[in-house]
Amino acid sequence: MAEPERPRTEQRMRPAPLLFEPADAAADPEHFFDLESIEDPRELLDRATELTHAFRAAADRSVEFQAIAAAQLADPRRFDRLTTALIAERAEWTEDYAKKMVEFGRDLLRGGTERQD
Repeated sequence: MAEPERPRTEQRMRPAPLLFEPADAAADPEHFFDLESIEDPRELLDRATELTHAFRAAADRSVEFQAIAAAQLADPRRFDRLTTALIAERAEWTEDYAKKMVEFGRDLLRGGTERQD
C-alpha cells in the first residue's frame, strides 16, 4: 500500500546515511547493513526504521530523476529525441507510464510543485 503523499512544501526529511557494504559482506545473503548483529530489539527497530526511510527517500528522488531524464529525452528541441515508446523500452516501463513520467519530468523542470502519478 502506498503511503499518502506529503506536500512538496514540506521540507524533505534527511534520511539516514546509506553506508556501502564491503563486497564480501554483501555476498552473504544473511548480512544486511549489519542489522543482524544488533541484539537490542529497540535499537534494531530504530536502525531498521532509519534504513526504511532512507530507502524510500532514495526511491522518491530516483523517480524524480527518471522523470527529468525522460522529459529531457522526449524534448522535441533535441535532434536526438526519443519517442515515448523508446523511452518506455529503455526504462522497462509501459508506454502509458512513460508518457506520465515525461509529463511529470516536464513539470519538475518547470519548477512545478505537484507530483503527478
